[in-house]
Amino acid sequence: MSLKKLLALGVLVAAVLAGIVSHYASSHPDGLERVAEDKGINAKEEDHPLGGSPLADYGVKGVADERASVGLSGLIGVGVVLVAGSGLFWLLRGRSEGGAARDGSGGRTEAHP
Repeated sequence: MSLKKLLALGVLVAAVLAGIVSHYASSHPDGLERVAEDKGINAKEEDHPLGGSPLADYGVKGVADERASVGLSGLIGVGVVLVAGSGLFWLLRGRSEGGAARDGSGGRTEAHP
């Protein structure tokens, strides 16, 4: 399998998991949140300042259907991570190749008397 096909398959799997399967994740609190509830540690809990943002609470603000909202939020998340990760990869890849191309030595420099 070629690298492009493998990457495309990975993106497809991530999109399916984020867009469809994520809706079936448990809505019950995780371990730490559950202990905080049981022990009353979260009594002074406050809303996060970004709690009203468009992607808060694993959904898309303004989308009434919960299933569509969660799925769309997951797909947006996959897209953002894909774009950010690809950009970072290409940025760092360009720097390492650029340094080797400038001195023509493959990144190694030798001292000349």
